[in-house]
Amino acid sequence: MPRAVVCRALGPPQDLRIEEFTSSPLQGGQVRVAVRAAGINFPDILMTAGAYQLKPDLPFTPGMEAAGDVSEVSGDVTGVKPGDRVIVKLRHGGYADEVIATPSQITPLPSTFDYAEGATFLAAHGTAYHALVDRAQIGPGEVLLVHGAGGGVGLAAVEIGRLLGATVIAAASSEDKLAVARTRGSDHSVLYGIEPFRDAVKRITGGCGVDVVFDPVGGEVFEQSLRCINWGARLLVIGFTGGIGMAKTNLVLIKGASVLGVRAGEAARRNPAVGEARIKALLQWAEQGKVRPNVSHRLPLEDVAHAMRLLMNRKAIGRVALMM
Repeated sequence: MPRAVVCRALGPPQDLRIEEFTSSPLQGGQVRVAVRAAGINFPDILMTAGAYQLKPDLPFTPGMEAAGDVSEVSGDVTGVKPGDRVIVKLRHGGYADEVIATPSQITPLPSTFDYAEGATFLAAHGTAYHALVDRAQIGPGEVLLVHGAGGGVGLAAVEIGRLLGATVIAAASSEDKLAVARTRGSDHSVLYGIEPFRDAVKRITGGCGVDVVFDPVGGEVFEQSLRCINWGARLLVIGFTGGIGMAKTNLVLIKGASVLGVRAGEAARRNPAVGEARIKALLQWAEQGKVRPNVSHRLPLEDVAHAMRLLMNRKAIGRVALMM
């Protein structure tokens, strides 16, 4: 029987359980996918703790993205067939041996990717694309500061910022993470703790500051970012793994800056054309070898709690995948 990670009570990762389940028959317009890998994302961790904006009814299976092989389609489905290698976009449910989805949730797996890379691609790279292209509208020659550049979404922002012609400053907590960021296209590196990053940024930019801040960290990082921005800067609020930041609105005013919230999934749900354009661009870059997730850990389904803690404890460089 297929297995799934099940959250029966909100809490820490160690409370999750592996359970067998009976496959449900397909309904009209549905596709069954045999999952080969699932990506670990911070919203998965927050969701199982009851700290995310989406709160599924208990019990539920976490997992926003997965990759695998189409094993069955209902008779009215076209454009998808058994044997297709695909990425599945979900709100939850991906940590399982199989999932049932609709064709709109299915994206072809790039030929250049393995399953783990496919399962860790669209959430991070889609967020980075939406932030830099749709929200910040970053242009060639602008300076981009990427916080948390050793994480999955941070490395994606480094890659995409480089492709869009920006000068990229990567900030991270270890030399190992910065080394990977350099392989993905960062022009400058800032190691947290060596010197205040705002001083490093001012030094790198000759006192001008940066044009765009990509911030998945929040907390004190957000406030200090306001002190090293150029006129007309855009600050992208991706998340708050370091806590909720308190904006100094006088600094926003003085610099003529904009603070932009980034919700890539919600933007696509409200305007599907935005999501379609994003996926088209990302798949093209993937096939051309211009973007690729850095999967630092691949763990079996049974190690889901350890996989989540790798993200929580900042031990991953890039992404973590569960392998079925």
